[in-house]
Amino acid sequence: MKNVIDFLKKEGNLKIIEDELDVNLEIPHIAYIEVKKKDSRPLLFTNPVDKKLGIKYRYPVLMNIFANYDITTKILGKHPDLIAKEIEELLHLKPPTKFSEKISLFMKLFKLKNVFPKRVNSKGISQEVEIKDLDELPILKTWEEDGGKFITMGQVYTKSLNGNIQNLGMYRLQKYSKNRLGMHWQIHKDGAHFFHEYKKANKKMPVTVAIGGDPLYIWCGQAPLPHGIFELLMYGFIREERLNLVKSLTNDIYFPEDVDFVIEGYVDPNEFEIEGPFGDHTGYYTLPEPFPVMEVTKITSKENPIFAATVVGKPPLEDKYMGWGTERIFLPLLKTTAPNLIDYHMPENGVFHNLILANMKVMYPGHAKQFMHAFWGVGQMSFVKHAIFLGEDSPRLTDYENVATYVLDRLKKEDILISEGVVDHLDHSSPKQFVGGKLGIDATGEPLKELGIELLKDNELLEKLIKIDEDITGLKQYKIETKNPIVVISYNKKRSVKGLFEKLEPLKKYIKILVVVDEKNNDLNNPYMLIWRVVNNIDAKRDVLLDPFIMIDATNKDPDIDNFDREWPPDVVCSKEVIDDLRKRGLLDIDDEFIKKFGIL
Repeated sequence: MKNVIDFLKKEGNLKIIEDELDVNLEIPHIAYIEVKKKDSRPLLFTNPVDKKLGIKYRYPVLMNIFANYDITTKILGKHPDLIAKEIEELLHLKPPTKFSEKISLFMKLFKLKNVFPKRVNSKGISQEVEIKDLDELPILKTWEEDGGKFITMGQVYTKSLNGNIQNLGMYRLQKYSKNRLGMHWQIHKDGAHFFHEYKKANKKMPVTVAIGGDPLYIWCGQAPLPHGIFELLMYGFIREERLNLVKSLTNDIYFPEDVDFVIEGYVDPNEFEIEGPFGDHTGYYTLPEPFPVMEVTKITSKENPIFAATVVGKPPLEDKYMGWGTERIFLPLLKTTAPNLIDYHMPENGVFHNLILANMKVMYPGHAKQFMHAFWGVGQMSFVKHAIFLGEDSPRLTDYENVATYVLDRLKKEDILISEGVVDHLDHSSPKQFVGGKLGIDATGEPLKELGIELLKDNELLEKLIKIDEDITGLKQYKIETKNPIVVISYNKKRSVKGLFEKLEPLKKYIKILVVVDEKNNDLNNPYMLIWRVVNNIDAKRDVLLDPFIMIDATNKDPDIDNFDREWPPDVVCSKEVIDDLRKRGLLDIDDEFIKKFGIL
């Protein structure tokens, strides 16, 4: 892709915003709002400024590159299901018996010649212009409580200590000064694994960060390939053309020749600095934590570069579309571990690692539970907290209403598996970092025949609950037409929810599933955000009880009343002052209902 802006103008309905806008909150807030719209577009901010520092930046900021399904498909060059089909064909190659089969096999193998990047000796166009320091780049501060400005779409190129393995990751980088960046590679990432090799050898680790270029580089940076596989191999496979890599000017790291900016440097394994807080893709802040520091040795760019950035926070966001491509393309690889898997889907409000839906062909009793263990033991899937398995007769997994009906009509307590395992670095709900509860639901069986309870109206059930605990402030029932209606209550939490649960046995003839959320910051009539809240907030081993009925504590955990030893992070929300000002200036065309729907303030 020679010119990203021309491509986005032609194929992505690029919106160009020429107003002077601040890299602190204003630009990110506009992008955050835009990508939540049904007709979301890529955005180019041509006049970024830092009002506080009195800086007018030379470089435009490009955001929401992956703004919708259509533009994501065009970036990939074809529908991700077609790419998945090509991968599946390669995984199931058989020796040819006919001449036509030999030709077909030859053509498939011939295409693979483009997979491996080529290292060239010349400089790349990204090395034409030298930039003095990081202060010249329009790096964004996205949220009010962020610890500073962050590079959010950096392609981080690293290599193993022996030089045999290359890696491309997409890690955020906090700007500390003119030439220092916080390197937020999480403990489970390949970059962090390499770092520990260098630390053990007491050697500085070379790092090169690229920004911009073909958007497919960005997508490759988050592709969940197995350890040791260079992510840019996917570029050659998808584009069917060989990628040229050039060498950094101050280290031995290679990267694509046509990116917009290149930041070179090294990480000293003995130097750490507090990184964060940062409003993350979970919709919560990740809290301050020591991370390695990248010392910048050189910054270069091409002529007239564009600074690419993304914004993360509460769903839906740009990662919805990037994740969709990943989900579809990597289905065949997941099937190699779970061969009777039909399909899987990660709903955007489950923020990917918090919820997965899958349907499967059931071959024997316990098959779904076997799949749960298989999922929790495979690469990135090992971080999934909640997995729900449906039978082969299930609705399409993106048909959420009918999927919910299907699952709730089959849900039995004995088909729920609560386990423990590794959780994502960003998970805030587990009792200790990196390890937490897992919840698996086997909904592959036959529908239940009996409801088994007496249904009450919302106000009647709420009245009975308030008699038990007057701090219950609201109630909403969902899916009352199913065999497992869900009761969601809001709670003015002054004590542990476990104490409430202990008093609810008299209501077992009215309730099959009860979910408790905090009164503050939750709208009982907004199921989209309620699901986001629940799957973020619960640790299944601690917060899910199965007797006398299914009870789920999805409240924020308080160190004082919940015996929770970690700090609970705040929600990510926009600055009301900034939103009001942008609306007044005509730069945001949203109403109060939109703001409420997505929990923006």
